[in-house]
Amino acid sequence: MVLGTGEHARGPCCRRAAFQRVETDTKASPRINQQNNFRQRSRRSPPPTPPVDVTPHSEVTAGHVSQTSFHLCFLSCQVTVWRDMRTLLPWPWGLSWNVRIDPSSLSFNMWKEIPVPFYLSVYFFDVINPRDILQGQRPQVRERGPYVYREFRHKSNITFNDNDTVSFLEYRSFQFQPDKSRGLESDNIVMPNILVLSAAMMMENGPMSLKLIMTLAFSTLGERAFMNRTVSEIMWGYEDPLIHLINKYFPNMFPFKGKFGLFAELNNSDSGLFTVFTGVKNFSRIHLVDKWNGVSKVNFWHSDQCNMINGTSGQMWAPFMTPESSLEFYSPEACRSMKLIYKEQGVFEGIPTFRFVAPNTLFANGSVYPPNEGFCPCRESGIQNVSTCRFNAPLFLSHPHFYNADPVLAEAVSGLHPNPEEHSLFLDVHPVTGIPMNCSVKLQLSLYIKSVKGIGQTGKIEPVILPLMWFGESGAMEGETLQTFYTQLVLMPKVLHYAQYVLLALGCVLLLIPIVYQIRSQEKCYLFWSSSKKGSKDKEAIQAYSESLMTSAPKGTVLQEARL
Repeated sequence: MVLGTGEHARGPCCRRAAFQRVETDTKASPRINQQNNFRQRSRRSPPPTPPVDVTPHSEVTAGHVSQTSFHLCFLSCQVTVWRDMRTLLPWPWGLSWNVRIDPSSLSFNMWKEIPVPFYLSVYFFDVINPRDILQGQRPQVRERGPYVYREFRHKSNITFNDNDTVSFLEYRSFQFQPDKSRGLESDNIVMPNILVLSAAMMMENGPMSLKLIMTLAFSTLGERAFMNRTVSEIMWGYEDPLIHLINKYFPNMFPFKGKFGLFAELNNSDSGLFTVFTGVKNFSRIHLVDKWNGVSKVNFWHSDQCNMINGTSGQMWAPFMTPESSLEFYSPEACRSMKLIYKEQGVFEGIPTFRFVAPNTLFANGSVYPPNEGFCPCRESGIQNVSTCRFNAPLFLSHPHFYNADPVLAEAVSGLHPNPEEHSLFLDVHPVTGIPMNCSVKLQLSLYIKSVKGIGQTGKIEPVILPLMWFGESGAMEGETLQTFYTQLVLMPKVLHYAQYVLLALGCVLLLIPIVYQIRSQEKCYLFWSSSKKGSKDKEAIQAYSESLMTSAPKGTVLQEARL
């Protein structure tokens, strides 16, 4: 038997060897042809391949498909739980619910009973040279204070209306704090006699006979242009026979009937009936004032724009603030709406804040800022005439020490030193919730005085805007309230912010693990099926080889081994 280089047959997984016949004689006998035809039919119709048992692998695949469905369901549950958990915390997702004026919201109790301690710090301008002023000389003043009072606020008569508003009265009371004050309420202060000088200004254009009667009445009652009163009397009121005389003959001149004091009307009293939007039905109007004392605009000023009641009641603002936002509020004490503008970002006790300050145009006169023309008659820029809402007394509102006002105002009075650090106002607000964290609102009250011909008590006083006092109303969140606010609005949102990515990553991992395992299982199943198919081909080759051994090799045929 001669071995030669025969034809190679390749299989997908293994190498097999078989003896094949190579035809060398072209004239084969009929018997040989018959045998060759039989072998060709055998190769054309191989025996059936034994079935491959892949049941175990199929069961594994189905099991992991089931696990994949479970993890998909688990991931869906994570998203649902995360969505529900967001609404439970006062962060942007659930904030619209928690800052609304609604008994079920988290901020309702804070709105109803303000937990922040407020303090009223009062500074008086003690007049050093009252006799010289009556002779026409420049006034000299000395700042006294602060006299600090703890301010307590609470809302009552809370009534929810059908038009998405709530009405309430807010009462205030003050308690003197000696430990925080620089002086006592028994300290004496020399300051202008507001009643005498205001009455004189009101009678400036009156008949001379009436002026002489008023001069005689002032002398009889012992009234002078300047008075020496205690801090307590100036603040909370004092008995004055002039009040009874004026109320007897001029009953509509002054609104008060008993004691007269600069803060007498504020202590143990309310600031008017506010009606504000709750934000329950229309969130875009949350905290905005709808009406004050039943009216949507006041009638103190000379233009509709100045009489409008804009903004909030000055306690909370709409959430989601940006640097383009502004703070508008209505102040019953100033009889007008005010607007503060954004200055800078800051941090208060770890809580991010936006600082809002008064613009230069807040008390500007109409010539400097035309929209303020409705607040006139005006004098120098930087002071606002509030006589129309303060019983026609020539009172003016401004920043302390005439800060941010026309310099001639501070130069006309000796002892004034305006500077932004001590005399500017600001509000630090948490921009996400619109809740103030720290605030300091500072205002000054001044009186316009001058000599009135025919009234001897006014002497030779040169026209001047004389400061009476300035006060700062301040408050800062602290203690347990601050800790709760920080936990719910700063700490927890940060935790949840990172937790959402952890949950999503965990869900993706749990989702990918069964998918990868399923793919690997399918690959193993395919390899097993391929090896089974290759095994059937080997059986076919062995069977053909066995048949060839049972048959004599025809003449002229050379057997060779085909190696793969």
